[in-house]
Amino acid sequence: MKLKTLTSCIALGLAAAGAAHAQVSDGVVKIGVLTDLSGVYSDVAGKGAVVATQMAIDDFLAKEKPAFKVEMVSADHQNKGDIAANKAREWFERDKVDVASELVTTSVALAVQKIAKEKNKIALVSGAASTRVTNEDCNDVTVHWTYDTYAVANGTAKAVTKGGGKKWFFLTADYAFGHSLEKDATDVVKANGGEVLGSVRHPFPGSDFSSFLLKAQSSGAQIIGLANAGGDTINSIKQAAEFGITPKQSLAGLLMFITDIHSLGLKTTQSMYLTEGFYWDLNAETRDWSKRYFAQMKKMPTMVQAGQYSSVMHYLKAVKALGNDDTAKVMAQMKKTPINDFFAKNGTIRDDGRMVHDMYLLQVKKPGESTTPWDYYNVRATIPAAEAFQPLSASKCALITKK
Repeated sequence: MKLKTLTSCIALGLAAAGAAHAQVSDGVVKIGVLTDLSGVYSDVAGKGAVVATQMAIDDFLAKEKPAFKVEMVSADHQNKGDIAANKAREWFERDKVDVASELVTTSVALAVQKIAKEKNKIALVSGAASTRVTNEDCNDVTVHWTYDTYAVANGTAKAVTKGGGKKWFFLTADYAFGHSLEKDATDVVKANGGEVLGSVRHPFPGSDFSSFLLKAQSSGAQIIGLANAGGDTINSIKQAAEFGITPKQSLAGLLMFITDIHSLGLKTTQSMYLTEGFYWDLNAETRDWSKRYFAQMKKMPTMVQAGQYSSVMHYLKAVKALGNDDTAKVMAQMKKTPINDFFAKNGTIRDDGRMVHDMYLLQVKKPGESTTPWDYYNVRATIPAAEAFQPLSASKCALITKK
């Protein structure tokens, strides 16, 4: 009897060991980077996001020495939701991809997170901006990592309005992201004693902004709020200068990145306020990681690219901690584990999928203030995580139970 029991225990132990090995499907964790490799957001995300992902994988393998392999695939979604959804479906069904990540462009993120839910896979969103990701369209397999329209509007629009820029007119990209950014900024402007004189929506992506800028000029607004991003923001600012709209009226870039500042130059952008979740020159940790990134890309990272590394590393550590890539278990592990890395300190993932962390109100330096390449910002304020993001009390996410 004892021999039989011992044999049974051994058999059970071997079965458990085999099951544990099999818990990471095929012994491989596969991460898909679905990003804009050729369009208006390619500097913001693009190849840099792919490089940041590979850095995370390499660092994880070197430091954590997991029992499983980690692989990466990448694709260009061309800023089109249908292309992104089809690629995500193909990855999940055929290519055994566990995570679809980056997902710059709101229409892309919204499309892919639906496929991820359908296929019980994880979506890690770094580049998309709309609060819809964790609000009306939230689900339990998606994490919105880097920033959103509430956070960037809450920083920049508040600072500009409190500084005396009370009358606003919006130049808005005509899709979900632009609409969300305009709405969130409008709420902040009005809450701080300002008024919105009107708005105009331009095609996404755009190239000729002349008619839209002239409408903004004729409004008489002090501030023209740019509710767009990437190449659209760069072209809007360049054309505003060409038409003599600035400096008579001021521009507020509601979502700008360090690559935009680099492209436009300090002479054009000096003294502008912007809100970011990351700045390469913030402290020793951010500088160390960014210099490693720079060695490969020959440019400093945007917050999207830094956030991409952070999100992928956090996911991989959760899988290792569990010895399991089961979606529900990994999501639970990620949510219960604070994020403490070069990107965020004491960051947490809420039940709506929003990763909350400090944001930074920045002001672009004047040319004479910049002492080294990419030395572009003065940090004017740290916006605590609890203030930076939409409170759960205002959430429209079905996963949030309000008392």
